[in-house]
Amino acid sequence: MSDDLAPLEANLAGLIAHTSDTARRQMARELATKLRTTQAKRIATQQNPDGSPYAPRTSRLASQGRIRAKLAARKKRGQMFKKLRTTKYLKVEASPNAATITFKGPVQAIARVHQFGLKDRVSRKLGALTIKYPARQLLGITNTERAMIENVVLDHLAK
Repeated sequence: MSDDLAPLEANLAGLIAHTSDTARRQMARELATKLRTTQAKRIATQQNPDGSPYAPRTSRLASQGRIRAKLAARKKRGQMFKKLRTTKYLKVEASPNAATITFKGPVQAIARVHQFGLKDRVSRKLGALTIKYPARQLLGITNTERAMIENVVLDHLAK
């Protein structure tokens, strides 16, 4: 993701270097907070940064017995990543040199599996089925966010 902002960084690096650490930290905090908000909204709409929808959930029929599968099919399954996008788990870190948005706590492993499409156990049980999850990009920068970053940086430099 850092390569996405390389052209902006190259153009503004000299100007940003001449600002104070406090001003850079404030700018980084504002950027990270705005990005967290937009990332959470995008996760709520179930879209990758490129605008494509997330891969749908897999059927539980493959991992459960027949009777349990019928009962599970009757229950409506909620939206994916409902808790992951809350401010409790989606944290902002800001320093004079960087603005970071990360997942904290136990959801970090879940987010990593879905971000990169890795293998994981379906449940925490000892003999649980291991499946490969499709990649669903939880964090990433869209074109709209790139423009917002430019605007925030230019606003802070204009002060």
